[in-house]
Amino acid sequence: MLAQIVLFDGFDPLDVIAPYEVLTAGGVTAGLVSAEGAREVPSGLPPLGLRATGPLEPARADLVVVPGAAAPVEAVADVLRRALGTGLPALLGQCLDRPGVTTATVCGGSLVLALAGLIPGRPATTHRLGRDLLADAGATPVRARVVDDGDLVTSGGVTSGLDLGLYLLEREFGARAALAVEDLFEHERRGTVWRSGDRHAA
Repeated sequence: MLAQIVLFDGFDPLDVIAPYEVLTAGGVTAGLVSAEGAREVPSGLPPLGLRATGPLEPARADLVVVPGAAAPVEAVADVLRRALGTGLPALLGQCLDRPGVTTATVCGGSLVLALAGLIPGRPATTHRLGRDLLADAGATPVRARVVDDGDLVTSGGVTSGLDLGLYLLEREFGARAALAVEDLFEHERRGTVWRSGDRHAA
């Protein structure tokens, strides 16, 4: 399984590192990528940055993880909109269109997809402060820690990247694999997972 975690200028480092560490601990091959290819990518917490080692490749990835932005609340939308001015929306659209690819988000990553017009009407979650913007952008906000809508799995605020990674391990490899990483990280998942296939989902 190949996971590609997307970097863009102003990304939140914990949105990237938490799922990266969880997924790799679970045996997933993961890499850091950007729309532009290999480059140093500044986070929203200077001077911290990370290096993308290659481009986002929708034809190769099995899992694509999109982080949110690290910025004051009033500036988050501007950071995300700058990311939308790159080749990222087209690449993410290809990921969502390709059968067999799961696109996952942490925190404001779902806003990247929604603001790009890629998930109209689809259930998704984000940080509680971004739910109105998520709705304004055409998605259907769900108040849950993780929202599983099949090929789209979204998670809430920044610390939910740990829970997202563990949920994805359980979904792909079973509860035993997820529990082993939970034990390794000494982190117990919290919050509700909302699944669109559940008969009580509304």
